[in-house]
Amino acid sequence: MSGKRLLVGIIVTGVLVPLTLFFLLHLESFGQFFTIAGTTFTAWGVADLFASILEKPRLRGRSPGQAFREDWERRATSSPPSSEATDRS
Repeated sequence: MSGKRLLVGIIVTGVLVPLTLFFLLHLESFGQFFTIAGTTFTAWGVADLFASILEKPRLRGRSPGQAFREDWERRATSSPPSSEATDRS
């Protein structure tokens, strides 16, 4: 994550969005403001984390569902487990 991206994220999700919601909902206490700020900032952080995971070369050009199916099929077609490992008699 770059410094500019973090700075914009803090300003937007930690200040601007919470202030907007605070005034639109006619809230009154600072605790409510900080709760909104914490929630929006955390949601942005999680979304940014997921976005960085999806940017990995393994997933580039494929949807997560498509990548999951292809990986699952690759595992299923690779060497099947030996009968000794699965035989429970």
